[in-house]
Amino acid sequence: MNRCAIEVMGDIGDIILAYGQSDEYSFIIPKSSSLFSRRSSKISSTIVSLFASNYVMHWSEYFGDSKLQYAPCFDSRIVCYPNDKILKDYLSWRQADCHINNLYNTTFWALVKSGLSETAAENRLMGTFAKDKNEILFTEFGINYNNIEPIYRKGSTIIRKMTEVTSISPNTGEEVKRIKLIPTAIYVDIIGEGFWQEHPELLEE
Repeated sequence: MNRCAIEVMGDIGDIILAYGQSDEYSFIIPKSSSLFSRRSSKISSTIVSLFASNYVMHWSEYFGDSKLQYAPCFDSRIVCYPNDKILKDYLSWRQADCHINNLYNTTFWALVKSGLSETAAENRLMGTFAKDKNEILFTEFGINYNNIEPIYRKGSTIIRKMTEVTSISPNTGEEVKRIKLIPTAIYVDIIGEGFWQEHPELLEE
């Protein structure tokens, strides 16, 4: 999923940020963009078709000889947020949802792996809060949730980062090093102000 999003950002330069968790990705296009004359149907159909085609193209790089069982299909929609604050609120909600879902799933499958049926695990977690799930993970399975890889706890944020790229000059055959803005996945907190202060270029207001 991250590779697909990176390829989409590589093809569509107007996308300034993408956020993904599970099987969902959000692509952010700034208010100043005139991509496809801001036709929502054109933007939506292009992004989702590019994403799906990259999913097929790069499948074997990640799953080897394990073949796709059916053609992947993704739905899409366009939402126009009126200002940066609401955009940040939306992205914060997406990351909070990632944390909630991952904490539940981590605890659920730990219980199932320990011998409980899926129904029993669901019943055990019914009505529990985050602190209860953290307690189950730590006391029963020795898992400190904060030590789980951040890609699972925080989801994937893709931004364009200054990266040194090496290529071969067609004229001299020598290596040439250049600095380019490359779409790169990072796994950081985007709810607090620190991320936005570090990347003020992402906001227009």
